[in-house]
Amino acid sequence: MERPIGVTILAFVAIVLAFLNAIVMLRFLGFLPFLGVIEGRIFSLWYALLYGLLAYIWVWLAQMLWQIDHQAWIFLAVITIFNLCIDFVVLVTGGTWYDVNLSVIVNALVLIYIMLPGVRGAFRTD
Repeated sequence: MERPIGVTILAFVAIVLAFLNAIVMLRFLGFLPFLGVIEGRIFSLWYALLYGLLAYIWVWLAQMLWQIDHQAWIFLAVITIFNLCIDFVVLVTGGTWYDVNLSVIVNALVLIYIMLPGVRGAFRTD
């Protein structure tokens, strides 16, 4: 089966989002205190576990997208919306826009892109 270029781009974006979530996980474990506007080390095991799980899910989703699994489209939509919800919770509970801006922008663009008819057709969800 030939992989459309859009699906390949989505797989690479999923890898980028996995990397971003892994960095945030390390920040919440206190390993990267120099990234972000928060001074000093912060530690939140709950957020670290949550973002570590999201990083794992993005890697798994990238593998599904690479193989053009037909269930990857709906799973990508669900995970993207879940990731946007998590970013919103971080903003509401004291985080700053600087902490989640890249994640929100990329997730919103992915959500808009996967709703296009051509992408849905690549996964045969019409």
